[in-house]
Amino acid sequence: MKFTTLGSIAFVVVLLASMAPIKSELQSTKPPCLTIDITGCFPGIFIGGPISPQCCQTLKVQQPCFCDFIKNPALKPYITSPQGRLALLSCRIPFPTC
Repeated sequence: MKFTTLGSIAFVVVLLASMAPIKSELQSTKPPCLTIDITGCFPGIFIGGPISPQCCQTLKVQQPCFCDFIKNPALKPYITSPQGRLALLSCRIPFPTC
């Protein structure tokens, strides 16, 4: 009886230990980088107007994707154009080094 209980406890411990890396791996994934969200950034990025706090928040969330955006010819101008660089500077987001 004690052997069965000990075996069950060992099984649960091993099972929980094997799940820990999966959980931490899921938490460290970056957001999908298929499209850029420029909500609130229109005046700043397109016509050089002021950058809104909403724009800065949106850009900060997408910061892990900047290098992927730069690799995509359709999205590259949003990050690398003079207005895009100015938006990052205004939001105190460093320009990506890819």
